[in-house]
Amino acid sequence: MLPQSLLHSLEGVKGFDRAAFEAVHQSGEQVTSIRLNPIKWQNIKTESLPSVIIHKSPVSWCEHGFYLNERPSFTFDPLFHAGAYYVQEASSMFLWQVLKQTISNDSPKKVLDLCAAPGGKSTLLASYFNNGLIVSNEVIKSRAAILTENITKWGGDHVIVTNNDPSHFHSLKNYFDVIVIDAPCSGSGLFRKDPNAVNEWNEENVTLCSLRQQRIIADMVSSLKTDGIFIYSTCSYSVEEDENMLDFIINQFQLTSCRLQVKEDWKIIETESLQHKAFGYRFYPDKIKGEGFFIAAFKKTNVDDDQFINEQNILMPSKQEVQQIQSFISLSDEYVLFKQSDYFRAIKKEWMHDLKLLANQLYIKKAGVELGTIKGKDFIPSHELALSMMQKQSLSGIELDKEQALQYLRRKDIFVHGNKGWNLMMYCGLTLGWAKVLPNRINNYYPPEWRILKD
Repeated sequence: MLPQSLLHSLEGVKGFDRAAFEAVHQSGEQVTSIRLNPIKWQNIKTESLPSVIIHKSPVSWCEHGFYLNERPSFTFDPLFHAGAYYVQEASSMFLWQVLKQTISNDSPKKVLDLCAAPGGKSTLLASYFNNGLIVSNEVIKSRAAILTENITKWGGDHVIVTNNDPSHFHSLKNYFDVIVIDAPCSGSGLFRKDPNAVNEWNEENVTLCSLRQQRIIADMVSSLKTDGIFIYSTCSYSVEEDENMLDFIINQFQLTSCRLQVKEDWKIIETESLQHKAFGYRFYPDKIKGEGFFIAAFKKTNVDDDQFINEQNILMPSKQEVQQIQSFISLSDEYVLFKQSDYFRAIKKEWMHDLKLLANQLYIKKAGVELGTIKGKDFIPSHELALSMMQKQSLSGIELDKEQALQYLRRKDIFVHGNKGWNLMMYCGLTLGWAKVLPNRINNYYPPEWRILKD
């Protein structure tokens, strides 16, 4: 049963229909949607696609979003592990539409996803701003590991993953063109998807979440450039975490509310905050095909002074190390190599200055693409390189069928033929990882912590 105090608090809120709201939560209906990775998807050999993925219908407000007729076992789809798509709620994909309506993508943008795990919005941002720089942050260490895994699978070379408290961004004055905060919230929008969330919900937590949201926003506003866009979202229905937060943003930081164009057949509810009539957008599961969600956008119009930020020196490889790496994979001139611990990484030259600035302020878990490490005369390639969208035509690959791919993803022995040495394991034309072909066996180098545990 839904919390009565929540239902009472929503009486009179625009778009709320108690009878329909309760009915959809009692129905047991589940909606499954995915968002395709546009670069990887165009390289898939479609003859091997699962039928459930082929028979999909579009999410109206997101170019690469699709509903599935049924929920497959994603664990047993190698394309999921290859980063061909991300399983994401359709409501959350509305971020694509917000970006499309509020900011041009005609020049490279610097974008922050402040509360990023597990990575749904960061991978969307990476696809939308494919010529920009995405900083994907998560404060909780264990969740930052999941975020790193999902960003790695997505394969972009323009994402930096950080593990920092929001307050650590305060000194990056006037830096980001776009900041997205999908704020930690009381979670009422997930009641249909996760019935256990009903038992965890209470009014005290709503209040605590709203105070936490205020602190997070206050920590980040100075990092937004003048004319930059700030996007705020929650998976909560509570006015205290939604419309009231819009008034807080205007009162404290004088940002300007952005009104969006919402098509009537989308059935998204446009609401306004009580004090400043700031625009927000509510997603009710009895009206749209998706879960509960709230989103709003603001533009920063006041002018702040830029602040000088020191760079941190980044360790660069020696000429011999560069030659050793280039003998394994030929990198284009658009990339620059650097070292992180014992590993060599590559990032586009245009973002190296920003990497040095961010490294002086933040704890960076991942930047660009990890290529591998050198042991003596041998170059040992990293899993990130295999899953990246870097050009790898010069490297050997072995195409696997589905059962072979699943064996590989379980990190078990596989029996296939290939060129001696390092080979990319492929499925439907996409890379899954590395294996090394030896005279009498094949060594499986799929990361043990990512392996499929189910048979």
